[in-house]
Amino acid sequence: DGITRIDEVIGAAAADSQPALGISDLANLFGMVKHYKGCRGKGIKPIIGVDAWLSNELDSSKPHRFMLICRHREGYRQLCELLSRAYVENKHHGLAELRREWLTAEAVSGLICLSGAMQGDIGAALAAGNMKMATELAQDWALRFPDAFYIEIQRAGHPGTEAYIQAATELADDAGLPVVATHPVQFLKREDFKAHEARVCIAQGYTLADTRRPKLFTEEQYFKTLAEMAELFADLPEAVEDSVEFALRCSLSI
Repeated sequence: DGITRIDEVIGAAAADSQPALGISDLANLFGMVKHYKGCRGKGIKPIIGVDAWLSNELDSSKPHRFMLICRHREGYRQLCELLSRAYVENKHHGLAELRREWLTAEAVSGLICLSGAMQGDIGAALAAGNMKMATELAQDWALRFPDAFYIEIQRAGHPGTEAYIQAATELADDAGLPVVATHPVQFLKREDFKAHEARVCIAQGYTLADTRRPKLFTEEQYFKTLAEMAELFADLPEAVEDSVEFALRCSLSI
């Protein structure tokens, strides 16, 4: 759902001396090989992940999102098996969705899980003011991913962000879970936002001037530097530090 070219993002990361860079295609691994080779060629650790759909038992028309990241080769194999199963067994409204019961500790032992920020099931529970459900979900995720589950936060300009971050960090403190800051990159530079919106309109069948079109993205979703991320989360420096910590835990060799 972005217009960024992999080689351009890798170049921007290299210019900013970033030690690692992640890719997370939506429900697939389309860019994995190019990202892996490109990062290795620039001396950057490639982090391979998937922005996955999770079936919503309460409303099948609104699946949740969460992220799975490969820790090593076995984790990559597990991720491929989960995605394949989703496409074969659990497609809804054209989306290949993972089911919660598939995510057993044995089936995901080589993966790190991020909660999906505001688009995850925990985010939905917090948005509804249901801290009890959010806590129960967090505990369930932590059991499925022992020492490998992170509460994800983002500041990409979406409405309700600060209320979510406050609730999510309180939840993480109470549950003893780490918080990690990530950033959704849909385009390279801030000035590319209009071009990205045009692409979204083409994909969704709207025109830019249509007031009814859903506006899912913001102009903040450009590639941010280390300094920009540190400034963005100056009040939560540990969340930025944890992004480095889990990158260190990933050593996928293909």
